[in-house]
Amino acid sequence: MGRTSGVLLPVSALPGPGGIGGFGESAYRFVDFLNTCKQRYWQILPLTTTSYGDSPYQSFSARAGNPNLIDIAELMSDGYLTPSDLDGIDLGNDPSCIDYGRIFISRRHILDIAATRFAKNPPADYAEFLEKNASWLDPYCEFMTTKEEYGLKAFWEWPEEARRPGAASRAIAADHPERMTYHHMTQYFFARQWARLKAYANKHDILIIGDMPIYVSRDSVEMWANPELFKVGDDGTPLSVAGTPPDNFSATGQYWGNPIYNWDAMAADGYSWWEGRMRDALAMYDVVRLDHFRGFEAYWEVPFGSPDSSYGSWTKGPGLAFFQKLKEDLGDLPLIAEDLGFLTPEVIAMRDGSGFPGMKILQFAFDGGSNSYYLPHNYSRNTIAYVGTHDNETARGWFEGTATARVREQALDYLRPSEGETIADALNRAIAASVSDTCIYSMQDLLNLGNEARTNTPSTVGANWRWRMEEGAITRALERRLTGLTETYFRVPGESEIVLPD
Repeated sequence: MGRTSGVLLPVSALPGPGGIGGFGESAYRFVDFLNTCKQRYWQILPLTTTSYGDSPYQSFSARAGNPNLIDIAELMSDGYLTPSDLDGIDLGNDPSCIDYGRIFISRRHILDIAATRFAKNPPADYAEFLEKNASWLDPYCEFMTTKEEYGLKAFWEWPEEARRPGAASRAIAADHPERMTYHHMTQYFFARQWARLKAYANKHDILIIGDMPIYVSRDSVEMWANPELFKVGDDGTPLSVAGTPPDNFSATGQYWGNPIYNWDAMAADGYSWWEGRMRDALAMYDVVRLDHFRGFEAYWEVPFGSPDSSYGSWTKGPGLAFFQKLKEDLGDLPLIAEDLGFLTPEVIAMRDGSGFPGMKILQFAFDGGSNSYYLPHNYSRNTIAYVGTHDNETARGWFEGTATARVREQALDYLRPSEGETIADALNRAIAASVSDTCIYSMQDLLNLGNEARTNTPSTVGANWRWRMEEGAITRALERRLTGLTETYFRVPGESEIVLPD
């Protein structure tokens, strides 16, 4: 990936009107900021739909885009909305926090109005979009239309005749063409607006790192329409689900609840579902961060209904042969291996055999004195260095909160912050100075924010994915600081070649 750097900021965390960040003006201004500061990458979280808990890692579809990210101002300029359509609409009053409950109701109301006008005179390329994406789009729209018919309940709570695609769901779709139009239209605008934003980023020398979760949600169109891809019983109930084993962070592990793939069935048809998913992801992003990479070597499988994840066990995954098959079909794969968690020699061999860069997390390095795998002097070039990911505390929150006195002492001894340098800046400096080809700074750390700005706390529900960067947070001082860091440690794109002695 070259010696470069970038910034991690979810699209939903951008400032601006609409109650949530999206594909509007602030996204373009953020690209300009990255370009000004000589960055190479903008890393984002999954852009897929969200369900209960508001997590982009628990989606109704592995491919459908999140309608909340559609820019309302563009719909106005296209003539599908008028200013009066927004009269009395409450999208939330806190510019630093997403109110998902409010936008769930208010944005749907706004987009329904747009869909009504859209249906009367759809754009010339709309039919082509529907035809090109029909394989996943039509089942998704039918699934969502049926879900709305049954009060948004999980599909296994629907009447038995509708729990699989068939006459019942087709009849509901036929009875509610306005709902089908809504879901088709929102995917069309999502795709159109995202493609325009990505093209702008690429034109300004910024590449997009997207995120692909390894698993899909149980309440998803994939489980509804293609249960044969998963380990399920005759009635479609999962036989086992995903999680993580007990560790130092949790005595019972993490019970994720995502259905487990039937890897034998997937291998039998040449991993066609994965090939389609990966093909779409590589069209949407420039680089894909593959979440829970170690799960392709072996995954923690928990019997469905277990009290917690400690009842699980390790099961072998498809391994390196899976990536070799994808490469054979799709060509070189610009992937990042999220190789965190319990690493074994087998996982390391799969990562190294694939050639994908792994990840280094600096917050994990300071455990009170050991020569940790995550200390920068132990990094290798084919890695991506982070202070923390979206699942970690902010740098400041970690140092001032959960880090023990011994850990703080080790961190200070190692980092040696200069006078007036914040701990966040010192940690960012450490990853910038590392030999990792790429380092990614979290926007919250660049802004020196505490845990009030944390993106996600794993295994919790209700307060995650809500943080937004406030308007005006990016200052000239920040631009100068990030540019200086980039130039000092030779991370300017195209200017990183090592000069050898004569």
